[in-house]
Amino acid sequence: MSLPLEDIELIRQLKYRYCRCIDTANIQELRELFAEDASVRYQGGSYLFEAQGRDEIIGALEYAFHAEAIALHHVNHPEITVTSPTEATGIWYLKDWFCDLRRKIVTDGSALYRDTYVKRDGRWLIQRATYERIFEIVTPFEQAPNITAHWLAKHGKRLPEGA
Repeated sequence: MSLPLEDIELIRQLKYRYCRCIDTANIQELRELFAEDASVRYQGGSYLFEAQGRDEIIGALEYAFHAEAIALHHVNHPEITVTSPTEATGIWYLKDWFCDLRRKIVTDGSALYRDTYVKRDGRWLIQRATYERIFEIVTPFEQAPNITAHWLAKHGKRLPEGA
């Protein structure tokens, strides 16, 4: 059996990997981070997104972090509690920034993630991820910023016209 500090570090790496995979549209690796029966609930000031099951979650995230978006997700200040050898909870402070070039809006905000994790086959997975916004600022723009590097443009899903 691993020690709680080892589990805490593995959960930290799991959450950091989640943010990296979202911002880089690494959908295959992102899929491996969720339990098959996972669920999410993300509540912003202008939206509520809920999904049940890994396939539904991954499909929605792939569509949200598309080739016409720029994303930054930074989590810190983890408060991780290992509640059993196979279960844990975590609270994370999120700072994020999202530019949707298609809809011509920038969303800047922060939130508190409240997650649950399960250990299956020796690996920690996200069982439930939720957040509620601390603040959210949505700013429309008319002219796109001068983008000199754009990872999602190369690696993100191409949305159909009019979507």
